[in-house]
Amino acid sequence: MLSFFKKKRIVSHIKLNGVIGNAGKFKQGIDFSGQEELIKKAFSLKKSICVAISINSPGGSPVQSHMIYNFIRNQAKKHKKKVIFFAEDVAASGGYLISCAGDEIYANSSSIIGSIGVIYSSFGFTELIKKVGIERRVHTAGKNKSTLDPFLDEKSEDVERLKRIQLDLHEDFINVVENSRGSKLKKKDIELFSGEFWSGKKAKELGLIDGIGDAIQILKEKYGEDVVIKKFEKPKSWLSNKLSSSNDKLDQLANIFDERSIWQKYGL
Repeated sequence: MLSFFKKKRIVSHIKLNGVIGNAGKFKQGIDFSGQEELIKKAFSLKKSICVAISINSPGGSPVQSHMIYNFIRNQAKKHKKKVIFFAEDVAASGGYLISCAGDEIYANSSSIIGSIGVIYSSFGFTELIKKVGIERRVHTAGKNKSTLDPFLDEKSEDVERLKRIQLDLHEDFINVVENSRGSKLKKKDIELFSGEFWSGKKAKELGLIDGIGDAIQILKEKYGEDVVIKKFEKPKSWLSNKLSSSNDKLDQLANIFDERSIWQKYGL
């Protein structure tokens, strides 16, 4: 009779999916402003015993990654709730950084995990514009304003300046991972912070994640078969649907190519 009146345990669940940062006019990716209210609602559910977050992201903006990471940790502290992250296909680069906001991280054995590094990529078109007879004209106030312009010859001092910035960003990323994972990290045999990425199985051996399993499986193991998983999802507005299906085709196509180039780095 007592079991009949036993209250079911509730877990708040959020899903983060896509490239991190502004992805197109209607922000289909993951950014702080688009996720802030959703995260607040999930943590504000008084009856929930923890907040579960599923993530599927190859990374993107380091600033947005840090903002989301910090906000999740602040909400966890404010509401005194445990955070459990679940990596799906990919939790790499900024996607892994956000995952470090979890007290525990789980993944599929075939998930792609890691890529703790910083990248800048571009093209050089100097020879191309010479062939087609185009003259590049650039006028700046500030000698470094045209740094790494793809239509001008690359300068060694520009590359060195970029590398210094990248080293600062990389150090910030490493600090987040070390503060989050602590003594769980196994750094003896493999350089964890080289930008390399691994399968979920290997990531567990390296201490980058805590275990193998999906959200439903792990939550049931932790909180019982009758656990209630309360999903928090951001609805897509009618206006966004309407506009994105009309005169925005070229912009959408450009965004698809841009996003695909990031996803394909991880074989997806």
